[in-house]
Amino acid sequence: MRPILMKGHERPLTFLRYNRDGDLLFSCAKDHTPTVWYADNGDRLGTYRGHNGAVWSCDVSRDSARLITGSADQTAKLWEVSTGRELFSFRFDAPTRSVEFAIGDALAVVTTDNFMDHVPTVQVKHIAEDLDDQTDESALVITGIKGRINRAVWGPLNRTIITAGEDATIRIWDSETGKLLKESDKESGHQKTITSLSKSSDWSHFITGSLDKSAKVVLGGGQDAMNVTMTDRRAGKFEAKFYHKILQEEIGGVKGHFGPINALAFNPDGRSFSSGGEDGYVRLHHFDSDYFNIKM
Repeated sequence: MRPILMKGHERPLTFLRYNRDGDLLFSCAKDHTPTVWYADNGDRLGTYRGHNGAVWSCDVSRDSARLITGSADQTAKLWEVSTGRELFSFRFDAPTRSVEFAIGDALAVVTTDNFMDHVPTVQVKHIAEDLDDQTDESALVITGIKGRINRAVWGPLNRTIITAGEDATIRIWDSETGKLLKESDKESGHQKTITSLSKSSDWSHFITGSLDKSAKVVLGGGQDAMNVTMTDRRAGKFEAKFYHKILQEEIGGVKGHFGPINALAFNPDGRSFSSGGEDGYVRLHHFDSDYFNIKM
């Protein structure tokens, strides 16, 4: 692999997202400033300034024209990708955690944390094509989940919303009515907080990672940040590990970060991936040509 070290954040990374074409990489961190990079050579294109708290997640529209971000400052913001201009700010009563555009980019799902007297929620927002028509109103609000909701993603054809979080339960909701359709079994499912949830490219299945040390395909990790100073890098195991999706066997790993890995993302073309760490760095990894000569 050919790793590229990208330094543009002053605090730990929280989330990474490629655009549909795979030529842009968006990164979020606790330093309030989402950043966009060229996915090929790691050059920084620009930043999106306007948040006043840690930015926990982002998503980019299918045409790479708009970016949505969720932040601890109790807002989710829409941005113009090419200029960095803030287009609209959705305001909430609690920090926002997870954001994602629906197919067609006319809707977005946003989660809010449990904060003071406010319970965690999943909210659906209409995304207007004309900014003059954009409103702050929610088309749907889902409540009843205990604990923070770490991820919410759209299901096939925007018919469902899938959530996962602190209560270690995966839930599938009807995106029109907010009715709970299905939830994971507590005995056979995760036993601790679910920290990540990602869909396959064909939307046929999704993958979760948890503090119970179980995941599928690829995971990033290491010790909690509070324990890092007491151990060296090797003891902390700050690496990305690759697993065979069917056989569930570990097939490789990539080291490099000097702290826990907080975010991982694969380029849609399958030829590279990026990782974001507690150390504030984004590492871009390209698979070399020999890898594809062997695998293809």
